[in-house]
Amino acid sequence: MMTSFRQFAAAVALGATAFVGLAQAQEVRIGFVNTDRIFREANAAKAAQTKLEGEFAKREKELVDQGNALKSASDKFEREAPTMSETQRNARQKQLTDQDRDFQRKRREFQEDLNARKNEELQQVLERANRVVKQVAEAEKYDVILQEAVYINPKHDITEKVLKTLNSGGK
Repeated sequence: MMTSFRQFAAAVALGATAFVGLAQAQEVRIGFVNTDRIFREANAAKAAQTKLEGEFAKREKELVDQGNALKSASDKFEREAPTMSETQRNARQKQLTDQDRDFQRKRREFQEDLNARKNEELQQVLERANRVVKQVAEAEKYDVILQEAVYINPKHDITEKVLKTLNSGGK
């Protein structure tokens, strides 16, 4: 039994040594792309952000105006509440509660719509970036390109190359 364990351990050690030797004989090229940086610096990402701002600016302004009007009405109610009858106070409080509920609903819908459109636009940018990453990887003979890592040596970072290619049209 002990002999078979030793043989197994020797086989594992020999296999590991052979794997290390093979890895050293064939250099593996690894690259890294910082996706967050692509989303910040790529012209396509900036254009998408500008497009979204234009698309949602009117609704955002309406929400800000509605929020300011609601705050103003609430402040006015706080000042006038002590002089109101209980019936008036209850009616006004119900009206403010309904307005606040409507405002919260509109704000939530706005945020959901904005997030959905942002995801659509960023997905398009990511697809283009991934095509460019593949082009760079094939042209420069990379074996692996990572998009997320805890640590990466800057010599493996190809983000700048990808950004230049992406911003120049990606072809």
